[in-house]
Amino acid sequence: MCPVEQVEPAHAGDYRANGGEPRADREERPRRSRRTLVKTLVLLVVGMWIAFGIHGVMSYGHAYYKYRGFDPPKEAHGVSPGRLISVRFYSTALRQRRSFDVYLPPGYASEAAAGHRFPVLYLLHGSPGGASLFPDAADLGVDVDRMLARRQISPFLVAMPNGGDGSFRRDTEWANTPHGAYESFVLEVVQQMDSRFPTLARRRSRAIGGLSEGAYGAMNVALRHLNTFGIAESWSGYFIQERAGPFRHASLAAIAANSPATYVGSLARRLRRYPFHAYIYMGRHDKTAPGAAGFALELRRAGGRVTFEFVRGSHDWELWRKMMPRSLEYANRWFHSRTGWRRGGAAARAHPGQVTT
Repeated sequence: MCPVEQVEPAHAGDYRANGGEPRADREERPRRSRRTLVKTLVLLVVGMWIAFGIHGVMSYGHAYYKYRGFDPPKEAHGVSPGRLISVRFYSTALRQRRSFDVYLPPGYASEAAAGHRFPVLYLLHGSPGGASLFPDAADLGVDVDRMLARRQISPFLVAMPNGGDGSFRRDTEWANTPHGAYESFVLEVVQQMDSRFPTLARRRSRAIGGLSEGAYGAMNVALRHLNTFGIAESWSGYFIQERAGPFRHASLAAIAANSPATYVGSLARRLRRYPFHAYIYMGRHDKTAPGAAGFALELRRAGGRVTFEFVRGSHDWELWRKMMPRSLEYANRWFHSRTGWRRGGAAARAHPGQVTT
């Protein structure tokens, strides 16, 4: 039998030399590998560029939302800073854990230890927004620190409830509605402040203010609880409630009971018993300004001691930031007044308020 002849394939030598790959494929594969590497690097660079771009946009958006386009607050040289803390508690009114922020002035710990008690300014934010906007966008803490250092005001605490409902746009109006008992929540914050901090637990040492929706809420809560608050401030607020938002399904009686401009005329007897100071300002270009002037006049006629101002500006943070020192000074003035809390018509005539245009 003839031996079997073994015939090798044409590229058998190439297979052995390359570990099983033809020489032509061996030359093509590195080229493909290089192209793949280049594509990967390009995609990586583009991906990083997009990621940094998104991060930059998000960072800018976060900074704008936090500071509303202003630089972050910065203490003046040589000014002792106060302290901002957050308090959490279970709200019976809202049936959930809620929070509020508290500004403590410089030297608070030593003064409290020495038995000193403090007035409190309560501030209600607008919508959308939160308590942090007062120190972040309105420069609250920096302004208080500076004014204390210059002895333009005396130490007091500032309590800022977080009144949002967890959504971005849905209003609460700081009122008791089927949407939530936010008016009662504000009163709970007052109770929490009086139980946790050395406050002066009396109406003449409590002021409540706010901006926009918070301005409406502050005046409405104050006038509905004259035995709790002696001072109210409205920064660009409104005074008539509408059948919208949390009042969408409310009765006409409920809307009227939460419209200060509607019920203020019925408060004359209570305002004689409870002297009440109100600071109301509006930007000249704010569309709700005419209604504010009319409300200020009606509140004064009912016996309130009212200061109303038209100031240059609109309905924005530039105005509220600019007016913060004046708002703080107003609360401080009545916290320490010896003559502004007399009952009856004589006191009302002595402090009739003013209109500045």
